[in-house]
Amino acid sequence: MRDFSWKYFAMTGDVDAYLLYREARDPLLEAGLLPAEEEKALDEEAQ
Repeated sequence: MRDFSWKYFAMTGDVDAYLLYREARDPLLEAGLLPAEEEKALDEEAQ
């Protein structure tokens, strides 16, 4: 779901898709389930 919402946001610029992407990503970050490398890559991809 995270990948789909990011790709949809990247193609359309739809803010709701970005918010869905963040919602799917944030619980993983809070739980510490994302490795630091993946977190860094996701942040760079978002910029």
